[in-house]
Amino acid sequence: MNLCRLLPVALLFGLAGCAPLLTTLTPGPAAVTRGVAFDPDTGLRLDVYAPPQAKDAPVVVFFYGGRWQDGSRRHYGFIGKALASRGVVVMVPDYRVYPTVRFPAFLDDCARAVVWAHEHAAQFGGDAGKLVLMGHSAGAYNAAMLALDADLLAKAGGSRQWLRGMIGFGGPYDFLPITDPILRQVFGPTEQWPGTQPVNFASAGAPPLLLLHGADDTTVRPRNSESLAAQVNAQGGTATSVLFPDLGHVWPLVALAGPLRWRANALDQVDAFVRQVTAAPEHGG
Repeated sequence: MNLCRLLPVALLFGLAGCAPLLTTLTPGPAAVTRGVAFDPDTGLRLDVYAPPQAKDAPVVVFFYGGRWQDGSRRHYGFIGKALASRGVVVMVPDYRVYPTVRFPAFLDDCARAVVWAHEHAAQFGGDAGKLVLMGHSAGAYNAAMLALDADLLAKAGGSRQWLRGMIGFGGPYDFLPITDPILRQVFGPTEQWPGTQPVNFASAGAPPLLLLHGADDTTVRPRNSESLAAQVNAQGGTATSVLFPDLGHVWPLVALAGPLRWRANALDQVDAFVRQVTAAPEHGG
């Protein structure tokens, strides 16, 4: 049986359903360390994917999506293996979601994961001075907020100056008004909404952003990436928005997996961006 033919069918049932297959079919050796506790107060854990014999490697912290309501680090081994094959140490943390928590508690969880990654990067062959955030959908939102709102990392004992860049796949960055009943609960009263939008934190002090989006994404409209990129650049920062023709919400991300790379050159774009920003002098964020 040709497993590659099963992937489009599996994707119809959600990313979680096809995640083990994507991971199995993604080539490249990686030293995997699972279930590392990064926050003793919440018991949250992360998985680490490191290139064999990694030394002073770039470090990417990847946040998964799930509408701030579900998701698991266990579904994203293909992300870890794909980037580890390019010489990158990847950390995939869990974070609490609704209804257990609401905004901004899930961002606080993500911030603590970044602080842990910075403190422990060398343990896995990574360089804490080459730290990049990355996420998909709600996870891209989380990564963007940490990159744009300097207070979030500072509150967790970190610094936005640690970040060399941020990569978003299909992220919601400019989505007011909030009409979905559950998301209205997630993000709280209307007077709080402006402070929930990444676009409202655009500034020259942010690290460089790479915003990847499927042009046919009907779950999170591409205008989110275009709007954020335009606002960051208008403020004197650096942001690039890339639209992949004929792709929807999930496809740009799963194109990182081995058998699906023909759909988009997302892995090459991520690889080039990580190498560019980690080779450049640190920004003054």
